[in-house]
Amino acid sequence: MSLITTHVLDTTTGTPARGITVQLLGPEGAQIASGTTDADGRIAELGPETLPAGAYRLVFGTAEYFSSRAVEHFFPEVTLAFTVEASAGHYHVPLLLSPFAYSTYRGS
Repeated sequence: MSLITTHVLDTTTGTPARGITVQLLGPEGAQIASGTTDADGRIAELGPETLPAGAYRLVFGTAEYFSSRAVEHFFPEVTLAFTVEASAGHYHVPLLLSPFAYSTYRGS
C-alpha cells in the first residue's frame, strides 16, 4: 500500500469527486507520483510504500473537475502541503471540496 492516499468529496453534491487528477510532489518540488480519483473519489495507490521525512505536497486539479460539470469555481487547483515524519505510518489526506471553498485534515 502507498504511504500516501487521498479521498475527495464534493460537498456541494454530497458525493465522491470522480476524475480529479492529483500529483504528489516531493521536498524539492519534483513529481513523485500522480493519479486520478476513482468512482469513490479515492486514490489508494499514490506513490511508494515509504518516503524520507520531509515536506510534501498534493496538487489537486480542480478546474477540470468543475469545468467538466459546467460549475463556476474559484480555485483552479488546490495544493495541500504536509510533513512526513520518519516512522509515522500511513498518511491519508482527504479533501472536502466545493466551488468556492475547501478543507482538509489528516485522516486514518
